[in-house]
Order: sequence, then C-alpha cells, then structure tokens
Amino acid sequence: MRLALDVTLARAAFELVVRGEIPLDGITAIYGPSGAGKTTLLRVIAGLEPAARGVVEFEGSVWQSGHRRVAAHERRVGYVFQDGRLFAHLTVEGNLRFALRHAGRRAVAAPAKIDFGSVVRELDLESLLSRRPTSLSGGEQQRVAIGRALLTSPRLLLMDEPLSSLDVGRKREIAPLIERLPGTFGVPVLYVTHNVDEVARLASDMLLLKAGRIAALGRVADVLERLDIEELGGTHDAGALLHVRVEAGRGGAAALRLGGQALHVPAAHAPIGTPLRIRIHARDVALATERPRGLSIRNVLEARILRVHVDEPAHADVLLEVDGQRLRSRITRDALEELKLAAGQPVFALIKSVALESTSLF
Repeated sequence: MRLALDVTLARAAFELVVRGEIPLDGITAIYGPSGAGKTTLLRVIAGLEPAARGVVEFEGSVWQSGHRRVAAHERRVGYVFQDGRLFAHLTVEGNLRFALRHAGRRAVAAPAKIDFGSVVRELDLESLLSRRPTSLSGGEQQRVAIGRALLTSPRLLLMDEPLSSLDVGRKREIAPLIERLPGTFGVPVLYVTHNVDEVARLASDMLLLKAGRIAALGRVADVLERLDIEELGGTHDAGALLHVRVEAGRGGAAALRLGGQALHVPAAHAPIGTPLRIRIHARDVALATERPRGLSIRNVLEARILRVHVDEPAHADVLLEVDGQRLRSRITRDALEELKLAAGQPVFALIKSVALESTSLF
C-alpha cells in the first residue's frame, strides 16, 4: 500500500511541508524530536486539520485535493491517541460496541479478520469487558483503545505515541500486540513516536521529520545506519539495528544469535527461537584491533570497518559490518588516530552485556 502526500500547513511559528510517498508495509514509524510536526502530520492524514492544503491520496482514493476534501469520518481511519480517550460512562464492552455501531452507520463491511470476537481475543480483553475505564491500568486502557479503533473497520490505523505514558512493564505487554496488528488484522499502521528504540523494535519503514520537513524516508535499518542520523533526528542517541534470534542461555543470561556469532544478554523476555530486532547504541560499542583477553565484557564480535565519519572535534563514528549486518561505534578522535582505524580494516567490536538489558524492553 502507499500513501501519497503533498501537503502544507502554516501556523504562526511553524510550517509543515511534506511531499512524498509513504510505504505502508506493516508498521511505518513517523519519528522525530518534539516539535517536528509528527502529530500534526497524523492529524492532516486523518482529516482533522481543515487549514491543511494540498493532496492526500491513499491507495487510489483521493482524500484531499484542492477544494475537495473527504470528511474525517469517511476516510475509514482508526485513531489511537496517547491517552486512550475512552468513554468513562461506558464499560469496556460498551466502548467496543460503540465502535461497531459507528462502523455500521457508515455501512462499512469489516475486513474478515476484524470482528468483536477476534479483537477481544487477540488483545486479551475478555476479563475487562464489564469494567469501567477508570478502573483500568494505563496499559489496559490502551489495549481497549486499540480494540475500539480496530472495530471501526479502518483501512489505515494511526497511532500517536501509544506507549509514551506507560512504564516499562506495560510497554512489554503492549508492544508485541502492536507489532502483530498488521499481520493479524490486515491493517497497515502509521506509528508516531520520538523514541528511536520503539522504531527499531516495531517498524519496518520510517519517516524522519525535522522542523516540519522530511529529513529521511526508507527502511528502518537503512535510515538508522546513516552517519548523519543524530543531526537529522535531533538526538544524541545514535545506534544500529540488528536482526537476531533468541537462543537458550545459562546463568540468568540468554544468547541472541547473530549470523555465526552470538550476543549475550542478562535476560530475555521472548521465547526461545523468537526473531527479534534490537538496537545497540553506538556509545556502547568499543573497538579493538586484536581479540582481547581477560575481560569481563562477554560480547566480542568479529567485524569489518565500512566507513569512518568524523562529525565533531572530540569524537568519530565508525560504521561496521558484522555477519552481513551493520553496527555503529562512537569512539574518541584520540582512539581513532592511535589505532589507525580505516575503511576495510578488520576489528573486534566489544559490547557489555548490561548495555543490552534495554534491548529486552520489548
């Protein structure tokens, strides 16, 4: 699927100008710093910004062009807000059936995969049906909000930072549910976040916004490996995305298989055999020109330098190839010069196991 945009929205101190085609292959993240225009863009797509000008086209359906504008309720877009926004006077079941009635009034046939029973089952809502929203935890409220959005029979699901107000435990519960939404219900997702780890864990593609403009657009791994990602994203949290598989561990640790090598983490919250995408921060990767001995660091990976990027006086970024995947390391200029590091050189990447604890967040 594709979403074609050529839109502008001018405000007193901000202007959104977005032109391009957004791929809708599973979950597509709209990422960027606060104030970049992420939520504004989502609202334009949903038809909630009447001052927006230009073209919005979804899979051949023109939602906006010139003076023609399809009303928000006719676009068949499901919207999940950061705070859930459930009806407090209704039970959970009442909230869900309200969405069904709303879809029925539009005479919209639900996709085969979306019905009341499947939504309740997949989002584990059965035990909550008789409760009121005020008695639910934040994670439970978000599950209900997702279910309500699905039961409107959407062609596209928009999610505006649905995990930002939740603690780590609740994020672990909900993130896998969100990840499965496109495959389970056949609905693509546009997912707004300012958390790059959520992007790495959940999304296949990403659109990076900076000051109301597209700064980068493409597959998540390709965008995150860009050596200018910190400048584009307004973050000092550069890293890389690795595809791994959970293997059996011992002593409270689990092994994540990476090609012919392995990473060891203190714990894993996924069953053995589960494929995962993990993001490793560049600041947590040290380099050695010889295989080290006598270290407490448990992860030593054979790698090859692809590129070296000196972006500031004190530091340098090194892009590495590890069994066909990319890894980044941030080191000092002194270390770069002392080790005489250059493209094509074989090295060893050292990663502390405790630095990978956050990779088990989802």
